[in-house]
Amino acid sequence: MAVSLLTALIALGLVHIAPQLAHWRGDGGFRRWVAQLGDTSGPARATVTLGVPVVLCLLVVWLISLMPASELLRLIFSLVVLLYCFGPHAFEADLEAIIKAPDQPSREAAAQALSDDGEAVAWNAVALGEATAYAALRRRFGVLLWFFVLGPAGALLYRLAQTLGRDPSLRVDAAAQRAARTFANIADWLPAQLMVFTLALVGHWDAVIGAWKHWHQQQVPSSWYVEGPGFLGAAARADVQVDIEAGDGYAEERTDTVGELIRLRGALLRALLAWLSVVALIVLAGWMA
Repeated sequence: MAVSLLTALIALGLVHIAPQLAHWRGDGGFRRWVAQLGDTSGPARATVTLGVPVVLCLLVVWLISLMPASELLRLIFSLVVLLYCFGPHAFEADLEAIIKAPDQPSREAAAQALSDDGEAVAWNAVALGEATAYAALRRRFGVLLWFFVLGPAGALLYRLAQTLGRDPSLRVDAAAQRAARTFANIADWLPAQLMVFTLALVGHWDAVIGAWKHWHQQQVPSSWYVEGPGFLGAAARADVQVDIEAGDGYAEERTDTVGELIRLRGALLRALLAWLSVVALIVLAGWMA
């Protein structure tokens, strides 16, 4: 866990200093691999598409464990995998591009980079806040959680499942993409739940938890793995809405989309620091035991 924490800190620092590191990860190799499996279809295609890269990752980790200086080599390999999984865009850089855009059309165009499934992001504080929360889940929090739990193979499986299940530009049959999307939704559940409670702690507790409870009361219990973790979107919308309504000038606050994005970016940064602090405490507890 200590090596994983150090790797995550280095990766986050590198992406913050040089956001272009997240852009080097092209999907060309994965897309070619998906295309090579064109003679298969359905869940079997999704299983093979995701399973082979993960098995190869596990094989590399095992081989590294047999080498001298295995801890250092493991850190380097994990760092490369984690940087790959943080792509295809640097999440923080995408937010910065929206904030620093010179005019309204440029801001609206930059906001589309937050969408991983090709759906348009509307230009208003609530819709942008929801898209930002999902982008944070799938480019940061989800990757980090499964990296801490299952190592580089877990992060890789999570990221490839998100790509296969949500990228409409991939040439995959509907059944295979549906299977991958279902798996991606299942993988989203735990980090999305933890994100909701962390956002509640660093933001507006009553509004976020109230929206989370209301979503679960209104939905069929099994809908989350078919439609995705909608409770996170509901919580993000509630967090943004309550902040708008608490503004000094209601009408003025409703139009301050960029200001609300800056506030949400700060809340997500505090949530990330809270996650890393918990992992650090676990590491310290292990050393003291």
